[in-house]
Amino acid sequence: MLQFSKYQGLGNDFLIVEGRQGQLPDAISDPDPAWVRHICDRRFGVGADGLILALPPQAEGELRMRIINADGSEAEMCGNGIRCLARYLADTDGDAPGRSWDIETLAGMIRPELMADRQLRVDMGPPFLTPEGIPTTLMPEDGLPQGVLMLEDDQLRVAAVGMGNPHVVVPVEDLASIPFEAWGAALEVHPAFPAKTNVHFLQVHSRERLEIRVWERGAGPTLACGTGACATLVAAVLLGLADDCAEVLLPGGPLMIEWRDRSGSVLMTGPAEAVFDGVLTPELVPGPSAVAPQVSPVNQVSTNPSPAKEVTPAASPEDEAAALEQVQNFLNSTSLDSMLNLASESLEQRTKARFERDTP
Repeated sequence: MLQFSKYQGLGNDFLIVEGRQGQLPDAISDPDPAWVRHICDRRFGVGADGLILALPPQAEGELRMRIINADGSEAEMCGNGIRCLARYLADTDGDAPGRSWDIETLAGMIRPELMADRQLRVDMGPPFLTPEGIPTTLMPEDGLPQGVLMLEDDQLRVAAVGMGNPHVVVPVEDLASIPFEAWGAALEVHPAFPAKTNVHFLQVHSRERLEIRVWERGAGPTLACGTGACATLVAAVLLGLADDCAEVLLPGGPLMIEWRDRSGSVLMTGPAEAVFDGVLTPELVPGPSAVAPQVSPVNQVSTNPSPAKEVTPAASPEDEAAALEQVQNFLNSTSLDSMLNLASESLEQRTKARFERDTP
């Protein structure tokens, strides 16, 4: 079996798989995109906007995050995703408000902090404002890559910002009247963005209140995008449309974004919540090596399993046969109800930890 937890931040939902002790096999820690597409499918799989892997650090962080989009492509960073991961870590480890983590990502070290009101505040680092840092072919103007892009018969004035991943911000008069899906899909793959881009249509309600609709690279329309909210505020500040602290309204709810120092970090504050814990059936797990580390000699899954011998693609046929036999013995001796009960134990423990932590 492969255990997972599902978390959501403003409706942007993720499957989180625990692997901080190095217990995950290569088939999970470096997953096949087709497998990710399958488990993220909302009809044939579990359903999610992406997969988050909590992995051992490779540098100076406490852990490393990999995030794979629902289409199987890997993202450099995800603001909602890292809040969900931080909430998962706090729930799993019983951490109290004030706890922060140094998390390695492809966008660099990101530092979320658990706040007293159960929100997560994340230091997202400084924005990238050079064409090569985003990347984009748009040229800088007043410190911000911007220009006019043609979409068939439409001309759109756009601005680009990098938050470790690429974003394009498109100010509009009325979000309800634009051809959102047509423009979003076209801008994601526009030649001006060689690594594709996340797309955010911006309506300014006031200098302290912005609203966006999100077309996320690799996922399409989503209810929220944390890095996109950060990029939107940065673009709005440099375009003279917003103050350096504003509420950014997304379809899934609001985020508070701050960029107090134009050469410093962007701060994002918002929620993340547990949805459920579960287990994938063996048929959905890519290879026997993903199952073997979960099995104990007494036919129980420990909530804190010690690292077991991993079966990798280079393992011997004898090791693979032993792993298969171990899995089959476990399945033959354990009912489906028992498997579900075992999986629910970790959720009960996290729920109890949350209750005890949040109760004065």
